[in-house]
Amino acid sequence: MRAAHTVQQVRDAEADLMRGLPEGALMQRAATGLATAIADLLGATYGARVLLLVGGGDNGGDALWAGAVLARRGASVEAVLLSEHAHAEGLAALRARGGRVVTATESSRPDVVVDGVVGIGGRPGLRPEAVEALAQHPGVPVVAVDVPSGVDVDSGRVDGDHVRADLTVTFGTHKVAHLVDPAAEAAGVVHLVDLGLDLPDAAVTALQATDVAALLPRPGGVDHKYTRGVVGVRAGSDAYPGAAVLCTAGAATGLAGMVRYAGAAADAVRAAHPEVVVGGGRVQAWVVGSGGDADAEQALADALADGVPTVVDADALQHVRTHGGELVLTPHAGELARMLDLERAEVEADGLAVARRAAATYGATVLLKGRHTLVARPDGAVRVTTSGVPWLAVAGAGDVLAGIIGSLLAGGLDPFDAASVGSWLHGAAATLVSDGGPLRAGAVADAVPTTVRRLLL
Repeated sequence: MRAAHTVQQVRDAEADLMRGLPEGALMQRAATGLATAIADLLGATYGARVLLLVGGGDNGGDALWAGAVLARRGASVEAVLLSEHAHAEGLAALRARGGRVVTATESSRPDVVVDGVVGIGGRPGLRPEAVEALAQHPGVPVVAVDVPSGVDVDSGRVDGDHVRADLTVTFGTHKVAHLVDPAAEAAGVVHLVDLGLDLPDAAVTALQATDVAALLPRPGGVDHKYTRGVVGVRAGSDAYPGAAVLCTAGAATGLAGMVRYAGAAADAVRAAHPEVVVGGGRVQAWVVGSGGDADAEQALADALADGVPTVVDADALQHVRTHGGELVLTPHAGELARMLDLERAEVEADGLAVARRAAATYGATVLLKGRHTLVARPDGAVRVTTSGVPWLAVAGAGDVLAGIIGSLLAGGLDPFDAASVGSWLHGAAATLVSDGGPLRAGAVADAVPTTVRRLLL
């Protein structure tokens, strides 16, 4: 499990660790890890040109000490000091190894820019002199120290100017801004340097492949189709029969023992999925709403009457009220905005807070779709999905996702686990089938069995 801790949690853990270490030892660990990551990015250190943008905190100190390490290895290192309070020991070390202090306009065109402007304690946004220094060398790779300067570390928000890094080297643990968009998009690739911190549980986490493998329901030797779970699908309509086909495709990936379909697109479902049973019967979970059009309100009422866990998607979302049952709501930003009477831009700017608000308001697990999908529980716990590729932004992908989550609910997972495991599998299957290029939503469903098989090897 990848955990994302808050600034205060990190500071408390660092303070505890430093009590047993010589002064400056923790910064040396961080700087050495940072220098190693920069060297790996450069490929060859000797003769490389490195530009440090240095603020006044420990973040700037990490950059200066890392610069000293790189200078010792033969790099040409220049530092632009953006504060009168640059870390004195780090600056002395850099100068002792041949590094130079320059102004932004004097700096040579570097091979890499190191963003040591603002650390995890900084406020969102950048001062004009930092913006100007960053603008001097467009197109040069940027390595952020701990977090991209200017983002809100604990929320993932970005307000005003901020660094857009190609690589972020962070220390001790991931922070919320590394996982939650839009800040996570600004972080680029994130590399973690272990500092040996003793950290508490984190409220924001991201499942990894081993976590998903451990959570997946697996059939035993005496199981049959009914004991493995039956998932019912109330999706599609006369206007949108394809949604029913795609939703049942997601449900019929083998994660549950059986799929029942009840809706207006029965002929299309029979033709595409002969293994799906059309008609009534008992189920352990429902999936409702994908392409439901005018049928969605009644479909939701019928599903909720059964009192089983239910995935509510697309057209059914507008009919959800606070329910308190085992619901998984799967809106995109526009749908969630309507559910909370917000503007879409507000949801996209502050997804973590809005997803938590929605989960608390509706008493349900809320899956907010996006580049990094958020799965929020009413108690505030959030899982972030980091699997997937941009090609997954295609019509019908959400219908498949709803079906996958429904099959996991029917298989016995609770709503939070079903939504987060289903989202991870959906992204991983898309990555597999995309292979770097375009994909179809139905192909994502087809790739789920292979994705699961590889997880369980």
